[in-house]
Amino acid sequence: MDNENEELDNIIVLNDEDGKEVEFEFLDLVELDGEEYVVLLPVEDEENEEEEGEVVILKVEDSENEEEESYVSVDDEEILNQVFEIFKEKFKDEFNFVEED
Repeated sequence: MDNENEELDNIIVLNDEDGKEVEFEFLDLVELDGEEYVVLLPVEDEENEEEEGEVVILKVEDSENEEEESYVSVDDEEILNQVFEIFKEKFKDEFNFVEED
């Protein structure tokens, strides 16, 4: 019964810091300096109105279970910016990126 979202195979469910499940759309996997990072877009719902189109970048780490990966937040602004620049370059024809001042 865990496969309710099987038709949306690019949707992943993660637990936030409060233990609540949050759905994200998987956009890309970016490699930087031998590390892998996922670029995720929060799936919008009525009660969770985040800024539109704001992506989440998480570092991929191996877990004890070889069949699962874990994602950890990245605190280094420079790494986040580098990963996002790679992502923007790869998808410049598919997304309209808005530059913030």
